[in-house]
Order: sequence, then C-alpha cells, then structure tokens
Amino acid sequence: MKVERVVILLLDGVGVGALPDAEKYGDVGSNTLANTARAVGGLQLPNLEKLGLGNIEEIDGLQPISNPKAAYGKMKQKSAGKDTITGHWEIAGIILDKPFPTYPNGFPSEIIDRFEKLISRKVLGNVAASGTKIIEEYGREHMETGFPIVYTSADSVFQIAAHEDVIPVAELYEICKKARKLLVGKHAVGRVIARPFVGEPGQFVRTPNRKDFTLEPPGEHLLDCIYKAGMEVIGIGKVGDIFAGRGLTKIIKTKDNTESIERTKDSLSSGFKRGLIFTNLGDYDSRYGHRNNPQGFAAALEEFDRRLPEIISLLKDKDILVITSDHGCDPTTPSTDHSREYVFLLIYGKGIKAVNLGIRNTFADLGASIADLLGTPPPPEGESFAHLLSAL
Repeated sequence: MKVERVVILLLDGVGVGALPDAEKYGDVGSNTLANTARAVGGLQLPNLEKLGLGNIEEIDGLQPISNPKAAYGKMKQKSAGKDTITGHWEIAGIILDKPFPTYPNGFPSEIIDRFEKLISRKVLGNVAASGTKIIEEYGREHMETGFPIVYTSADSVFQIAAHEDVIPVAELYEICKKARKLLVGKHAVGRVIARPFVGEPGQFVRTPNRKDFTLEPPGEHLLDCIYKAGMEVIGIGKVGDIFAGRGLTKIIKTKDNTESIERTKDSLSSGFKRGLIFTNLGDYDSRYGHRNNPQGFAAALEEFDRRLPEIISLLKDKDILVITSDHGCDPTTPSTDHSREYVFLLIYGKGIKAVNLGIRNTFADLGASIADLLGTPPPPEGESFAHLLSAL
C-alpha cells in the first residue's frame, strides 16, 4: 500500500480508560472520554462515530456501528509516566523506562541555589501552582525586586514567569536557557517554560510570548526517520517544542485548537507532497482537563467533530488521517493532573480497511506503522500493523 501523506491529529489528553497500572499513578476509575460524556449527558460526535469511535469504548451519545469508515482500536502506554512529552515520544518510537521528575513541593535547594547564582538574582515562589494564580500572588513583589517567579505544576516543568517590562522577553529566554542546561541528570525535567506577562497588580495577563525549552529526545524517532528520507515533516501546535525542533522541516505554532485546525488545512492545501503533518490539539488538556471543566471539554470535542469533515475533504487518494491522543486528563476526577489511560486510535483513508486493530501494546506501534506506510526506515521501537490496513 503506497502512502504519500500522513496527518496525525492528536487530541491532547483525551484518554479512553484507566490502564492496568493506573493504581500506581492514583488514576483508578479515570476515563476521560466516557466520564466527560456521562457528566454532560452524552456527547454529540456524529463524524467520529462514523469513523468508529463508539466501537472502541462505551461512550454516552455514541453507538458502535457495523460498518465504520476507519480502522479503530486503542493503545496502551508502555513508557513510565503520563505526560505530554512521554506520550508523543512513544508514538514516535521512544519508550522511557523512568518518568520525568516532578516537584510537588517545589525544587530542592541544590537546584534553586545554583540557578540563582547562574542568573545573579534571587527567585520568588518555588512552589507548585497555577500559572495565573502565581503571578497574582508574586507579581507585585516581582515588579518591585526584579526577581523572576519560579514555579512548577503536576507536570515535569520548570516555569519562569516575568513581567515583560521588568525582564524583557529576550532576557527571559536567556534565563530559561540557563535553567535548561542546569536541569539534567536526575533533575532533567521535560520542559523549561518561559511565561511572560504584562499588566498591573490585580490585572496581570499572560502574553503569547510563551516559549518551551524541551529536553531533546534521547534517540532517533519517527520524525527523524521521515526527515532523513527526504520527506517533509510539519509540526503544528506544540509539536515543535515537544521534539525540541528535531526532525522537522517546518514548525507552525498556534494559540488554540481552531488555529491548529486552520494551519493543518493550509498545509494540506499547499505544496506539501510527501511526508507527515503532526498536529497537537491542546485545548482539551490545558483549558479543560487541568481545570476540571467537563462542559468545556465536551464543547471542544464537539467543535472538533464539526470541523473534521473540512480536513477529510482535503485528503487525496494516497493520504491517511490518524486521530489519537497521548494520555488522559479526566476533568471529572478530583485530580487536576494527567491520568494514566489508554488512548483511542482511528485511521482513515481511501485505501484503508476498516478493521478492528484491538489493543496495541505500545503507542510506538503507530509510529512503526506510519514509517512502514511511508516507506521509511522504522523508528527504534514498535511493531507495524500496516499490513492489516490495506484494502487494496
């Protein structure tokens, strides 16, 4: 089966049920998609239903259908952890045996002391906190002292917030680069994030000048394989940050799901002839999952479903569309953290056989299959199921 272009639409945080080891992560009972549907009285996702989403999991509002339009199944995470980078990397063929470090009580003095010496100033905060709340709490003191605000979250992140009039954006980026070089070994967090803001006390607002400084993947991955084969690799949303810019011919940053969908459509309509478009749709996770907002989560899913035909209409005969996720982020549980879940898998194309792919043992099977379909060398991990997909 010859494939020219593959599009991955990754719905960040849309899990479909707790993994067998969810107890270790405090996630027993998590099921982002099913629990969200139940909380809102059912989801209206007719286009995803036609592809076979209701055949994967019991979801209020969706029905299993006898003749789905896509191959369908779900995937088990083999890597340790449950964060965005780990999930994306595993899809691309990198399996991690240890989760990225997290700091629910803030960073140890061995890190903060060294960081303060590197930047020649003290820091404020050093706690796990909401990004909007921390700038309200420390913003005035930051403006008076010039000390940057350091904080983390449930994710493996070292975040640095600064008012753009106090520490200019370019300087904040340089400070983040110093933190990135410092945070290695046992303290190798997944991301260092610049979080600029503006405004006055009581009216602070974060700006679009956020920048992620991601740990570079530890080995060759799917994007590298496609790139080295001379094909295009377009990363949309935060995909460029997740892979530290490696293996990509073009990086397109976006502010929300709507813009990510538009840029995906633009890429399909442009001169893109062969390779991969990898789009992260992050609103489910960042705007709704972490904020325990099932209504917003459901509305975002239904909006995606309405927009899906626009993308499908741009697919050519030798194109494949993959819709999947990277972890769960159940908005109905007390936790605001990611959840350790299976992820769904839908694969659509004119040459695709609508088969039940069952439960894949690792997300990496998807990356291996994409490499197989595009005719590139395989990534280091994963078993291809491409032979199951051909309807030709």
